[in-house]
Amino acid sequence: MKTRHTLLPAVRHPGLAACCAALVIALGACTTTTTTHQVLDTRPVTRNSAPSAMSELRIADTALDSGNVELATTLYEKALQSNPNSVAALTGLGNTLYTVGDFTRAGVYYDHAGKIDANAPAPLVGLARVAMRQRRFDDAIVTYRRLLALMPDDPLASAGLGAALDMKGDHKGAQALLRHALEKNPGDPMLSVNLGLSLILGGDPREGANVLLDVTRFPAAPPQARQDLALAYGLLGNDEAAAEILSRDLPKASVEDNLRYYQIQRALMALRGSSVSSAKPEAPAAVPTAQVLTTSLK
Repeated sequence: MKTRHTLLPAVRHPGLAACCAALVIALGACTTTTTTHQVLDTRPVTRNSAPSAMSELRIADTALDSGNVELATTLYEKALQSNPNSVAALTGLGNTLYTVGDFTRAGVYYDHAGKIDANAPAPLVGLARVAMRQRRFDDAIVTYRRLLALMPDDPLASAGLGAALDMKGDHKGAQALLRHALEKNPGDPMLSVNLGLSLILGGDPREGANVLLDVTRFPAAPPQARQDLALAYGLLGNDEAAAEILSRDLPKASVEDNLRYYQIQRALMALRGSSVSSAKPEAPAAVPTAQVLTTSLK
């Protein structure tokens, strides 16, 4: 029997406690999986010649994109030995450290690169991602605003700033920013996924689901979009639809864990609803953890 994805009438929930869903700049919902995309360098190779510094950096970028952190680190370090002020090499080393979870040391390299070239976008993206990981949301907001000043309406910077505002609990501000960014970048999946999750976190899972449905109807939709859509259905009480969506990307045990989480959140929201006499919903709690989108910084 086919599952019908039927949305309940729009209901403003009085709060969403400590949601494990992550923003796409933030993060997929609750239980996430990470996919490493292999990037092949198809540029021709000149025979019988030593690689230039720039070609070595390109090889390092490709190695990192392919998940070969050790090779990437070696090549970035070699480039840095040749040119201690190489912003690309410093940023690359920051990226390798970020990839393995050493956010503090990654931040040191990004900061060094930013001091050499204050207008280089890549170190700023790195610093903002580190700040998000370390839950320094005010710092992330400041850094993403600097990025937007350098690159007005850039989708990555806009998505990042929207995520940071959401993590601070400013869902209305995040949604206004993301809607404006979508006007400048129609159909951008990263912006759409962040907007959908922002609506969910802001207490409107029905509208969030409607936004996410527009993303997930495409076969190439990111897993985060499907997992956030499952979160919306779960909060609306449609566990059957949520389970069907989650099962496309997650094992059975993870699906069951998520369904239990949704049940807990519905119970908490119902409890808050019975204790709040005002018609105005309470702002949901800030999301406690975040998985920042791993985007190549070049």
